[in-house]
Amino acid sequence: MTLPKVSIRKATLEDLPKLLNFEQEIIEAERPFDVTIKEGPISYYDIGEMIQDTKACVLVAEIDGGVVASGYAIPKKARHYLDHEFYAYLGFMYTDENFRGKGINAQIVDGLKQWSQEQGYKEIRLTVYNENLPAIKAYEKVGFKKHIIEMRLE
Repeated sequence: MTLPKVSIRKATLEDLPKLLNFEQEIIEAERPFDVTIKEGPISYYDIGEMIQDTKACVLVAEIDGGVVASGYAIPKKARHYLDHEFYAYLGFMYTDENFRGKGINAQIVDGLKQWSQEQGYKEIRLTVYNENLPAIKAYEKVGFKKHIIEMRLE
């Protein structure tokens, strides 16, 4: 089976219902990795605000008129001792389970990398749970390298 044409584009407010569903899928997938995530309904992002923010980039992948994946890049202030003042932070990476393993996330990351470079960011970062091996493998495939491990103590 060949994959239909994938179109990467900026998200619009019309995409919001689908993107809010993606957010809940992300939260559900991450709960097993993080015992500190609150129970019950929560939200990580204000996706509507990010879509409208000229300093952010929210991309979606569309196949046959349906949104199947997402990701964002936002500016973050770097720590004062680093050699860059700001960097692009990537997040909200989600691909519908029916379309995983087909390189769609790589296309989203490529689009976000391009946007980040156009904004002048020389550094691009993201965070991923240490035990989320499929995600780590996907990010390594598009050029990310492990950098630091955050540890916690109860």
